[in-house]
Amino acid sequence: MNLKIKKSILLENLLKVEKAISTKNIIPVLSGIKFDLTNDGLYLTASDNDITIQAFIDKSKIDNIEKCGSVVLQGRYIVEIVRKLPSDDISIVMIDEYKVCITCESSTFNLNAIDPNDFPKTSMSDSKVKLELDKEVFKSIINQTSFATSQQETRPLLTGINFKVEEDVLEVIATDSYRLAKQSIKLNQVYKDSINIVIPCKNILELMKILKDDNEILQIHIFQNRVLFKFDNVLLQSRLLSGTYPDTSKLIPTDYTLKINAPLMQLYDVVDRASLLSNDKEKNVIKLQTKKDIMTISSNSPEIGRVEENLNIVKEVDNDITISFSSKYMMEALRALKCEKVVILLSSEVKPIILKNPENDNIVQLILPIRTY
Repeated sequence: MNLKIKKSILLENLLKVEKAISTKNIIPVLSGIKFDLTNDGLYLTASDNDITIQAFIDKSKIDNIEKCGSVVLQGRYIVEIVRKLPSDDISIVMIDEYKVCITCESSTFNLNAIDPNDFPKTSMSDSKVKLELDKEVFKSIINQTSFATSQQETRPLLTGINFKVEEDVLEVIATDSYRLAKQSIKLNQVYKDSINIVIPCKNILELMKILKDDNEILQIHIFQNRVLFKFDNVLLQSRLLSGTYPDTSKLIPTDYTLKINAPLMQLYDVVDRASLLSNDKEKNVIKLQTKKDIMTISSNSPEIGRVEENLNIVKEVDNDITISFSSKYMMEALRALKCEKVVILLSSEVKPIILKNPENDNIVQLILPIRTY
């Protein structure tokens, strides 16, 4: 392998694939980045067997290709070396099967290499089952749902995000069994067969880090036990979580006794301040009470003190309610809605709290109340 390339181009693509490098280093080759130079260009690949990322640099962006070949270089070293080289013109030459020389102006690095034959063989081909989404739409969906996934490995399926397609509707759901976030969108294509997959949230968040802010199309190729995301010059493949995701449709109440309209940011700030007087930042129970057109948010900590705040609201009926919930869950749900006003649907002090964007009925946030007696 022998090539010359601009530092900026190489570094940009190394930073994309390094997110798939294994940090556990149980298998040495998984801590590396595979360089595969062909007459078409340079393929950079990293994998930890859970997620695989491949970036392709077309030959038109490479200054010179003298000899093709493959090699695996230690990921953390090659990225830092390229990042700190003084010039933009880099030469990478494979001296022998297990040594590579990287030169740039007056700097020379000789790196030990790993046999590319030991690198995992992964198919990155297209699937017959494919979704196409605008990247901005996809990012918006993930931002409005991903926070509700579970952080506990005791229920692995809940650490993932559920993607379901029925005909021309995509439904994306995340839940940790204490709260739920759901977003539905209309697709441009009608699918004869339904789709129901669960993708690990941590892998989707890695994808989010390398998705550019533009309106280009993101292709999602679905296989039996994996999913392939295709965009720009990048392929990202993730395993799927096995098992049947819980049927969450029955969790969302269809009827309610109280509908409240409130200014979202004011409600967020009130809940935020009420949560200050607590030692437990995770659960931090606060109480919501309504009386006519006033909502009272309060929090009481015997060791610290008590806080009480009032907020003007609009109710459709003259019912009142007292209900308690986690301030953390409420604030994360409100942040995800991204609207000026929020609709709060309540049935009783023991039934779920539903939050909606009044201008978009396809976004639903659900929070289970906490009993305080």
